[in-house]
Amino acid sequence: MCGIIGVMDRSRRTMDGSGIRQALSMMNERGSGEGAGYAAYGIYPDYRDCYALHVFFDNVRENKPLLESTLAQWGTVEHDEAIPTYGQPNLRAVHTPWRYFFKPDASLAPPGSATPEDDIVSALVMQVNAARRGALIFSSGKDLGVFKAGGWPEDVADFYRIEDYEGYIWLAHNRYPTNTPGWWGGAHPFNLLGWSVVHNGEITSYGTNRRYIESLGYTCTMYTDTEVVAYLVDLLVRRHGLDVDIAVRALAPPFWEEIDRMPAAEREWNSALRLAYASAMMNGPFAIVAANRDMMVGFTDRTKLRPMIVGECGDRLYISSEEAAIRAMEPRVESIRMPAAGEPVIGRVVA
Repeated sequence: MCGIIGVMDRSRRTMDGSGIRQALSMMNERGSGEGAGYAAYGIYPDYRDCYALHVFFDNVRENKPLLESTLAQWGTVEHDEAIPTYGQPNLRAVHTPWRYFFKPDASLAPPGSATPEDDIVSALVMQVNAARRGALIFSSGKDLGVFKAGGWPEDVADFYRIEDYEGYIWLAHNRYPTNTPGWWGGAHPFNLLGWSVVHNGEITSYGTNRRYIESLGYTCTMYTDTEVVAYLVDLLVRRHGLDVDIAVRALAPPFWEEIDRMPAAEREWNSALRLAYASAMMNGPFAIVAANRDMMVGFTDRTKLRPMIVGECGDRLYISSEEAAIRAMEPRVESIRMPAAGEPVIGRVVA
């Protein structure tokens, strides 16, 4: 069920997309050909101060003017263009991918906002996607882009010509839909602002998590539990200011029996965290890799019902469902290990 891989270069040395394409293709048996995708950081240096909005249009002629009228209410478009695509015999292009390099008007943010531009773009994404007017914003961060579609990993990579992009962090996903239909918006990675997420498994607490996140201003529109994971990470890290290791512990906390055996101070702290974020806690079998411009983090559910393998070679950190995928990208990998259940793996950029 689903193949995931992430790679980061701690010194920000870029890699073209050919390696991640090859790595993801090693996990074709984990997918069904109904969705695959890639996320890359550092690919838009000429527009690094703009939010790169990647959009699926149902009909460019009809839907593009509607979206642009909405963008004009929130800020300024510095540049826009069709995302280059290349027809593939086994991939049916049901949407037209487009990108906007957008600067929000910070004066429109809510009073007291700690991250005014981020708040504007987040609200914009929710508004556009909830309106369902033939446009879906599926990527909205600075100097990063998500490229996804319905198809096998190689076909999606060739459709976008992923090897033409160079990034210092890459995420990739091969989807096997279970409880939701396979469609372009439901393919991974999922993104909001700086955070992108790929996920293998099932979030059985989806209903609780969704109600919690929507009570705080997010709107779920893509019919999959991974969308909720992306919004939870944004909430805990960006809006609530938690360190990523604490955010992971809130999302996948220790069992109560384990907490009860902790020393008093540690027990009190973990109990308070679990109670404060009870509705954010995720249940079910899952392995998740998430990234922003400064880090990549991988973690599993508390009993590790989905695999996660970690490899390192020099400045590069790899997190994947399969060792074979890591070795396809780096045959000289220096170390391979399997983290314990619930143990987060965090790599940070040092340059």
